[in-house]
Amino acid sequence: MAIDLDEMLTPRPKAPATLVEAVALEPLAVEEIVQRIAALKAEITRCEAALAAKQATRAAADKFFKS
Repeated sequence: MAIDLDEMLTPRPKAPATLVEAVALEPLAVEEIVQRIAALKAEITRCEAALAAKQATRAAADKFFKS
């Protein structure tokens, strides 16, 4: 697996709370809130896929080094 230098050099947020921008929801229309929820759900799905891939890689490495 190749090392992605862009990923390594990209600054990461300092705190998990900074990962999702909190916006005032009161001025948003119903459809805007629905769209925001859909976008957040899509991001959660993307994060879950990345997490599963990293966990699988870690499990494979653990298995390799334990044998």
